Amino acid sequence: MHWGVVVEIKAVENILPVHQAQLLTYLKAGKWTTGLLINFNVPILKQGIHRRVLNLQEENNP
Repeated sequence: MHWGVVVEIKAVENILPVHQAQLLTYLKAGKWTTGLLINFNVPILKQGIHRRVLNLQEENNP
């Protein structure tokens, strides 16, 4: 596996499943493990950052 982070940038009303799938496709194709999906169309940027890690089970903590 390659070290690095894939960053996918969007400016959309809502992150859709197709956006998540696009990031996962990039991760698998590049053999990376970590990706960030960043949506700039949010009031607070922190709300628009979604991190994905392949082969890692994360708990959902609100």
